[in-house]
Parts: sequence; structure tokens; C-alpha cells
Amino acid sequence: MSWPTPESLAVYIHWPFCAKKCPYCDFAVTVRAHVDEAAVVQALSRSLEHWAETYRRAGTVPRAHSIYFGGGTPSLMSAQSVEMLLSQVQHSFGTIERCEVTLEANPTDAELERFAAYKAAGVNRLSLGVQSLDDTELLVLGRNHDADQARRALDETARVFVNFSVDLMYALPRQNTENWQARLDEVLAWRPPHVSLYQLTFEQGTVFEKAVSRGILKAFDQDAAADLYLTTVQQLEQAGLAGYEVSNHAKPGFESQHNLSYWRYQDYVGVGPGAHGRLSLGGRKHASENLRAYSPWQDSALGEGAGVLRFQPLGEQEAAEEAFLMSLRSTEGARLSEHLDLDSQRLDELRQAGLIEGHANSFRATREGWLVLDSLTGHLLA
Repeated sequence: MSWPTPESLAVYIHWPFCAKKCPYCDFAVTVRAHVDEAAVVQALSRSLEHWAETYRRAGTVPRAHSIYFGGGTPSLMSAQSVEMLLSQVQHSFGTIERCEVTLEANPTDAELERFAAYKAAGVNRLSLGVQSLDDTELLVLGRNHDADQARRALDETARVFVNFSVDLMYALPRQNTENWQARLDEVLAWRPPHVSLYQLTFEQGTVFEKAVSRGILKAFDQDAAADLYLTTVQQLEQAGLAGYEVSNHAKPGFESQHNLSYWRYQDYVGVGPGAHGRLSLGGRKHASENLRAYSPWQDSALGEGAGVLRFQPLGEQEAAEEAFLMSLRSTEGARLSEHLDLDSQRLDELRQAGLIEGHANSFRATREGWLVLDSLTGHLLA
């Protein structure tokens, strides 16, 4: 398999700072009372130019079709910093017409006051981390906003942005189908064009994972979580939000172009602590991984290292397997590569079990397959 030089790519900018760290979070985040924004923007800008120069040395620099500010909490930074970073992307890569520019935001009162300024700076899509509209659940999740603040943020988001997404979490302690559906109905009253749903998981090293291991917190029953998921899919599709990926639903035309880049295994660069990238250079896919701790990353980014921990070409089979795994997350499904030797009998077994559908060289996971996606892909690639 030869990976052609891309015509465009996605750009991920990781803002690593939070006002507090949520007990379920395992991302590369730093809690600081004061942040030197100018220094962070400078380090991120140098990193962006580093990857543009990497493409330049290989022969061509693709333009950005999507830019995503993730975190951490990007809505803690000023609109001026956002504008400066967007200018740097434009300078380093250029952008296509109608480039999607997403910024993740928390629904605190202080942050929602910046939404209009972010739009003026060039953000055209907001991803609002509501998570819940129940004060008890928000307290359990360790969020630094309450339900009324979330409702005010939804009001402001819908007023300022045509294109926005709402993040919600399900399978929370003491949650049941009835109260979850009621909260989902309340969110749908704002007519969001995109909703992302995440089951509460207990990642290794998080506060929640330690609480579960000590018996302080009980994990949600997996069968009940599966029922919640299928009920949610039906509820959202009835509201006109089609499920186009395991955790994402959208009205037609409002699918996240940035996230589709991942699932289609298109090129993307990642700047900031802990960010990853996939670049097509010289006919091969290359993987990048940045330093995770903030201070070493910044020192490297402002020096000669661009904050990069690892940058290496992938083998043909490894790249093909990554592409396969990512593509099965979306309704577009997977096309088989000559570098993937899948057992036809296993494929037939999964079809008969109703976990995949399609033809010999092109198939996708069903809703039921998405519920056991890790097991399904592990079975196929074993």
C-alpha cells in the first residue's frame, strides 16, 4: 500500500490547561492558576511550522480542511490567542474554503461570555461539554459547572453558532433509562445539529478507576449500558440525528469533518502535549507522538525538538490495520487491503451473528457490532 501525499489534512491543537481535572479524565492536562498564554501560543505556533516544514521537505504542503481546538479546556484561552493560532495555521498550511474550525468549551458562566468572541476570531463550530443536566450527576463527575450554567451555555451556543455539538455522558451511577431519556429530551429542545455520547469508563490511573478498585464506586452494569445505548440511538434518530459513528450523531451535513478525518485515516497533525499525528510522506504513513508533560513539551517546542517524543514510519501491515480499526467505527465501514489477511470464515461467522454487514471486500459493523467493537476487531485481527 502506498500512501499518496494528501491534498488536505486535519489540524489538532491541544490546549492542555484546565481549572480542575475531572476524576474520569486520562488526557494530558495541567491544572494551573496562571497560564502564560503568549508562551503557549508561541510553542504551539512553532510546532505547527515544524510539521509544515516536514511536509515541505517531502515535496508539498497540504492545506487544512479542519482545525480542532481540544484539551484540556480551550475555552479558558482568550479569543486573541485563538485568532493568533488560526493565523499560524493559515501561514503554515493554508486552509480550504469553508474550513471547519471547532473549539471545545465548558459551560461555565465565565467561558460562555467568550463564545461570540471566538466566533469573531474564526471559530465556526463549538463543541459544548455539557455532560449532564442533573446537579447530582455533575457533582459525581467532578464538573465545575451546575445544570443551570449548562442551560445558559446551551442558550448562548444556540444563539451564536449554527453549527455546534453537545457532549453528554451516560451509564452514570444511579442512572436509569427513564431519567436518561428525560435529560436527553431536554437537550434536544435546543435542536443541536450534532450530539456526542460517551459511556462513563474507568481509565487506568484516573481517580474513578482507583475508586472502583477500592470498592468505593461501582461500575455500571454492561448489559444495562448496552440497553441505554440502543435506546439512545433510537431516540436521537427519531429526532433527525443519524448515528454516523459509534458515539456521534448528526443532522445531515453537520457531521464532524475533523473526526471523519480520523475514521477515514486521512492525514492529521497534532500539536500540544500528548497530541498524536498521522502524516503521509514519501508514500508511507508516519506516526507522531508528542511529549505528554507540559513543561518538557514547551521547552522542546520552543527549542529544537518541536515537542515531539516519537516520529517514525509505519509498516504497511501496521498502517493497514490502523486504517481498518478506525474505519469500522463509522457507518462508512471498511475496505480490505492487500496487507490485511482476514479469515473469511470469521467474517462469515460475524455476518451470521449480525455483527457486521456487507460484501467480501467492503463491510461495516452493525449497531450490535458497535457494542462489542473491541472484541469484534480483536477477533478479526487475531
